[in-house]
Amino acid sequence: MSTACFYLPPENWGAEPVLQGQEARHLGQVLRLRAGEEVTLLDGCGRKGRCSILEVRKQGVRLRLLTEEREHPCPAPAIVALAFSKAVRRGFFMEKAVELGAHAIWLWQGDHSQGKLSSQLAETCRGQMVAGAKQSGNPWLPDVQCLTGGVEELVERAAPVEHRILPWEMQEGIPMLTPQQAGRPGLSLYVIGPEGGFSQRELAALRQAAFIPVSLGARILRCETAATLCLGIHWWAAQQPGRITAGDRPA
Repeated sequence: MSTACFYLPPENWGAEPVLQGQEARHLGQVLRLRAGEEVTLLDGCGRKGRCSILEVRKQGVRLRLLTEEREHPCPAPAIVALAFSKAVRRGFFMEKAVELGAHAIWLWQGDHSQGKLSSQLAETCRGQMVAGAKQSGNPWLPDVQCLTGGVEELVERAAPVEHRILPWEMQEGIPMLTPQQAGRPGLSLYVIGPEGGFSQRELAALRQAAFIPVSLGARILRCETAATLCLGIHWWAAQQPGRITAGDRPA
């Protein structure tokens, strides 16, 4: 039977780590775990530890680290560049992004974004991502960046990315995103527009930067739905037998 998962920042790890705050309350007051039981710790940087509970107190929960392991980064990492919009259900998407193994999330200011993207928004996403990590047991948290410089900054950041993909609604004669196109070894970037759609200026800049247009089907999807669908297809495709060879995996 799998044990309950808790998040502990990497700087707080040790032979006898201590859970505090919300994580400690969840362990002691919600799950009502007691001394002698085992839990799993995740540090968000690929480390997973099996621990026994030494003591449950109001000041914190003392643990003993029994074993730890490190999970290699995915050889087919995916970044989702999601345009900022007040209407987007970011909490839902951030949880699903962790569950589906996103490498990074770039929140960017679109011409048709509803509201102004704040550079402080990234920090507010951590709680939702931690919830997704604990649910799925994923020891990696995506790196969240706020790109306040619009499509120009997005294009600049995308320069070293091997696979640049542009899902765009209401396209004619554009092929669907396929499992053959998603989940390939190397870094992939999916750029999702705001609720108001891409501007013609943004589309021209993305095409010039060698983004490949794809369709996600005949229906108009909400931003967070389109982003989650792209990650789901990417994750599924990367898991297929033989898709990632031994030579593609990190040492």
